[in-house]
Amino acid sequence: MSEQVSYGYQDVDPEEKTRRVGSVFSRVAKNYDLMNDLMSGGMHRLWKDQFVARVKPRPGEVILDMAGGTGDIAFRMAKRGARVTVSDINPDMLGVGQERAEARGIEGLSWQVENAETLTFADRRFDAYTIAFGIRNVTDIAAALREAHRVLNFGGRFFCLEFSTTEWPVFGEIYDAYSHRVVPRIGKAVADDEEAYRYLVESIRRFPRMPAFRAMIEDAGFTQTRVEPILGGLVAIHSGWKA
Repeated sequence: MSEQVSYGYQDVDPEEKTRRVGSVFSRVAKNYDLMNDLMSGGMHRLWKDQFVARVKPRPGEVILDMAGGTGDIAFRMAKRGARVTVSDINPDMLGVGQERAEARGIEGLSWQVENAETLTFADRRFDAYTIAFGIRNVTDIAAALREAHRVLNFGGRFFCLEFSTTEWPVFGEIYDAYSHRVVPRIGKAVADDEEAYRYLVESIRRFPRMPAFRAMIEDAGFTQTRVEPILGGLVAIHSGWKA
């Protein structure tokens, strides 16, 4: 890729975005889950429960949890008997997830460093592909979606949980002010890293709106695509099938 891509409100070269995003998540890995609780008031746990309920993981099913980081989604799916491979481009995030899995006595997960744009897995390897709060940090989103389609079995399902733009006017204005003014300060106070959390907020604003992202999923080859807004679209569950 030669065109520039978004890094928060900046436009940078693709290699620069990959490097900067990697640095952000290496810096916040240890405090990532605590910060999620503080920023969302603990609501991210409910969103993840709802997400996994839509995935409907079954015993013995083989699932790739991409950008799986600290394991929140994988732990939920493993409890339902699925065989989950947790992948992330950032080894520091995976390290935190492995530590959490060991502390909780969760076994049977595979952990693998992977770039969502260039997966090393064989074609038609998985029954389901999940990615939660990770797709907006990918440098080439279209390439990642194509890779998701490639590694899924026929009849496999794709599920993505991601922030979007709420369509509730008053709530949207309140959240916009909160995220821009308060979240970076929380990041400074808790993780001593205001810049990292400013990027995370800005990356949400630059992410495609729900209809546009749904079109990208369809362009990657998925059928029966669907969008389920939460809180008017502040968060959305996107899904599709590989026919």
